[in-house]
Amino acid sequence: MTGPLVGVKIIDLTSMISGPMGAMILADQGAEVIKVEPLGGEQLRHMAAPYNGVNAPFYSCNRGKRSLAIDLKSSEGKEVLIKLIKESDVFMQNFRPGTTDRMGFGYDELKKINPNLIYLSISGFGDKGPYAHSRVYDPVIQALSGATDIQADRNSGEPKMFRIVIADKVTSLSAAQAVSSALYAKEKNSGGQHIKLSMLDSVVAFFWPEGMTGLVFKDNEFDVRKLQGSQDLIYKAKDRYITAGAVSDAEWKGMCNALNMEDLIDDDRFNTSAARVINSEERKKITADEIKKWDSEEILDRFQTEGVPSAPLLDRMELMDHEQIIANQTILREKYDGFGEIRQARPAALFEGTPSKIKRPAPKLGEHTREILLSLNYELEEIEKLIEANILFDG
Repeated sequence: MTGPLVGVKIIDLTSMISGPMGAMILADQGAEVIKVEPLGGEQLRHMAAPYNGVNAPFYSCNRGKRSLAIDLKSSEGKEVLIKLIKESDVFMQNFRPGTTDRMGFGYDELKKINPNLIYLSISGFGDKGPYAHSRVYDPVIQALSGATDIQADRNSGEPKMFRIVIADKVTSLSAAQAVSSALYAKEKNSGGQHIKLSMLDSVVAFFWPEGMTGLVFKDNEFDVRKLQGSQDLIYKAKDRYITAGAVSDAEWKGMCNALNMEDLIDDDRFNTSAARVINSEERKKITADEIKKWDSEEILDRFQTEGVPSAPLLDRMELMDHEQIIANQTILREKYDGFGEIRQARPAALFEGTPSKIKRPAPKLGEHTREILLSLNYELEEIEKLIEANILFDG
């Protein structure tokens, strides 16, 4: 076992992506994560066709965990979970506000049996306000957070959504960071605590530094939508799309040199960072007209020589073969019985002294039920009776 969180035990009652991915990050960093699911499995297990009993989205959010499938409506099932909570460090849940209280697993109840427990509640909107008890999925958060405005079509202004579940994943990153900080605070003798985290708050905070610049200074407020798209984004070379950007004066000079348009280096429209933002549409049109004259490999080589941030636009099927991805060992390839070769993005943070590691594949439903109950000192006969009574499911 390796990782900075070795010795930490986490109970993961979350489903879909906003919690499971956060718990998976903590598992990669060494924590023991027990995924507690209903007898039919959590919703993400049913969102795509399975391969060897596990679908790809579920796998990528739940690797490294053990699965306990249990009926938490039964008194026997509740007793199992209580025993786990007594010896755990972290409890994670993403039910709608009030649900775990009705189940008997709210924070006020659990801190009585484990005062040092870190209890993370993930919700869509928080526990107050008109949306607090509404159902939520990623597109709803994108709608309320301004994401669809950020992604709006540059010409028509038509709102667009990110084509990934960005709200869930940003929330998962926030969840993992918050739990790590609470664990550190506990080590400094602060004890357990309740962490409340909403998807809406997570995404607004994520977008704020660059996406909401016009709202920062009240006395200098401006409509940030008018500057939307000032970044250099996508250009078409002769053979493929590329990206290239010039933010600093040195980068602008390099771009001009690479494109043989040295006369624009000191042009008043573009000779400062502010001027390049103000005149961004004109600058991008000029740049695009020049880039389309070049083969991508040649112009990207010239940009790199001149110190201009640039790259080809890779499609997802090209990703694993790109030399930078290979050099970074970004994609791990491991073989597991029943699955063959599994490809996963490696844990992003590289710890020198306590390296992260993917400990095991994502679990099949209830795969570790017997193993977990044996660790709680249940007798085999008791376990079999609970399985026969549909209190537990053994994968």
